[in-house]
Amino acid sequence: MTPPDGYRSEFPLPGIPPQVLLPGLLRDEEDRPDRAALPLPEVHLVAAARPNLPKLAALWHALAAHQASGRPAFCRPVLLHTGQHADHAMFGRHLAELNLPPPQIALGVAGGGGHAGTTARTLLACAESWARRRPGLVVVAGDVDATLAAALAARKLGIPVAHLEAGLRCGDRDMPEEINRRAVDAISDLLWAPDQATADRLLRQGHPSRAARAVGNAMIDTLLDRLPAARARPLPEGLLPRAYGVVTLHRPANVDDPAALAPILSALKRAAAQIPLVWPLHPRTAARLQATGLRIPPGIRLLPPLGYLDFLGLMARARLVATDSGGVQEEASLLDLPCLTLRPSTERPVTLESGSNRLIPPATLPESLTEAVAEILDGAWPPARPIPLWDGRAGPRMVAHLAEFLSGAALDGVAVRKPQRRRRSAA
Repeated sequence: MTPPDGYRSEFPLPGIPPQVLLPGLLRDEEDRPDRAALPLPEVHLVAAARPNLPKLAALWHALAAHQASGRPAFCRPVLLHTGQHADHAMFGRHLAELNLPPPQIALGVAGGGGHAGTTARTLLACAESWARRRPGLVVVAGDVDATLAAALAARKLGIPVAHLEAGLRCGDRDMPEEINRRAVDAISDLLWAPDQATADRLLRQGHPSRAARAVGNAMIDTLLDRLPAARARPLPEGLLPRAYGVVTLHRPANVDDPAALAPILSALKRAAAQIPLVWPLHPRTAARLQATGLRIPPGIRLLPPLGYLDFLGLMARARLVATDSGGVQEEASLLDLPCLTLRPSTERPVTLESGSNRLIPPATLPESLTEAVAEILDGAWPPARPIPLWDGRAGPRMVAHLAEFLSGAALDGVAVRKPQRRRRSAA
């Protein structure tokens, strides 16, 4: 999408604390002569962690296509980066490969300090930003701590919130992501569900039909768009298509406690004796391995964090994937790639129903993983069934719902307020 006039990146400078830099940047934006004359409400797309980007990219490019078609523009999209993932491998490279511009607003809130610390710092930074530069609506994606913080900050200021990937539930209330997604859904004005069963759950919970919509899977939009480029990427040296498996692990329940991580490594050792495994190592997991002294088993090749296209290309030519990532479960379903989810539950049961995904609970390791890998290698794994609405059209459906809301269609009495300038104190 071509950046709008006056667009410029506001990444905090290295070595300058965001709490020092941010107010000055925002005052600079507030004082721009064209701020008061903006004819369209801003829609802030909040990105925190790397998995948010493919979802937001679907909406960003659908808004661009809407404007390119000659239809009247109804909003001005602005990409906002909270800062949770800020390094090139985990964020910057993804922006370029998804054809997204640098964020126009960057809050510089780094991760760390536990869930409460990340949530609190992000909430304060978002509130400060939006008190000075008020959007007409905020879009949050997924279920990370910064998603919850941004949603809370917006609603406390009376700014409507759209939750991209709403309605997902795994039933495990001890999982931080489960708490986040439930809380964000409860305060959102627009709820974009990835499938009809998920949207129906939101309706049963009391959300009005004009708020909750089954729009499809935004990650699939991006996957379908970028898959040809991903397949053109070379595989890491020595890998042959369909002759390796991929591993990804990053969830705290799996990697933070050595008592949980050690059995997983033992199970992966047995799987690696059946087929070579490659493991792009998440920084969180790398830190835990170093802290605990646990060793990577033989037969597993470690890779650095990969960009979006390199990782998608790696998955697209693999024989199987073992993961604890929700997004990988979805991508594997579209790719018809056997997915072994190393968790006792999933918030994406539609992938289980499609036949592409199977849960491998910790209590049954390593036997269940070994048996599943053998089934895949024997050719007995069933082909994935198509999932309705995962058709690459989630972006246009979100745009249509967003246009309906911003054009004045009320959602149970919730009205959109125009962006306002905060009056300066006389002091």
